Amino acid sequence: MEQAAKERNSDRFISAYNRIDQEMKELSGAKEHHSFFRLIDMAKKKSAVIRRYEADLREYGDLRNAIVHHRTSTEYVIAEPHDDVVAKMEEIEQALMHPNSVGEIFRRDVLTFQLGDSLSYALKIIREKKFNQFPVYLGSEFKGLVTPVGITAFLASNLREDTISLRKTTLEDILVHENKRDNHRFISGDTSAYVAEEMFKTELTRGHRLEALLITEDGAASSDLLGIVTPFDILKLN
Repeated sequence: MEQAAKERNSDRFISAYNRIDQEMKELSGAKEHHSFFRLIDMAKKKSAVIRRYEADLREYGDLRNAIVHHRTSTEYVIAEPHDDVVAKMEEIEQALMHPNSVGEIFRRDVLTFQLGDSLSYALKIIREKKFNQFPVYLGSEFKGLVTPVGITAFLASNLREDTISLRKTTLEDILVHENKRDNHRFISGDTSAYVAEEMFKTELTRGHRLEALLITEDGAASSDLLGIVTPFDILKLN
């Protein structure tokens, strides 16, 4: 039997292009024909994936127009895109059609503290686990997020004290400094990883740093903690 002909790069590229074009129409609610570039402008208002890949999509829109030659009602491919281009286009399509949620990627057991735990105990865990963000609770009620920044701020504010007892200092004392910083957000498990990435970046552009996104089923602080997303986690995604 003859081996089936390998699918051309141009066929794969145009198929992905057409599916992205259709998905952007649905995202934007377009009822009439719009150019690929106009659809990008419309769909990016509603999709973090489109915003994330906007520059690539515009480049590939130009490429599609360059490699496809129209003759009456038939399209003729006059060039074959590179393997890397096709792979990137299919990556964008996959991200748009099936975006990974934070619940899928970052669901994990999160080490938490109680409000009355000592700073000494927290520092021991930080040293052992190499973690930097710890949710603090009073029973089952969320009270705040402890980070090295808050610990440093506490120590700096108590420099005039003759001694600072790490055992007598509690995380409640640390949270006095942390809660001034508004250093976290709660998000639902079905939030797109691209939306989570944007949340960190948006706050940075405002001159404010988020230390973590805390994941619960419905995004409420009163719900069970399912996972945590840190700036370092977002860097690993890229």
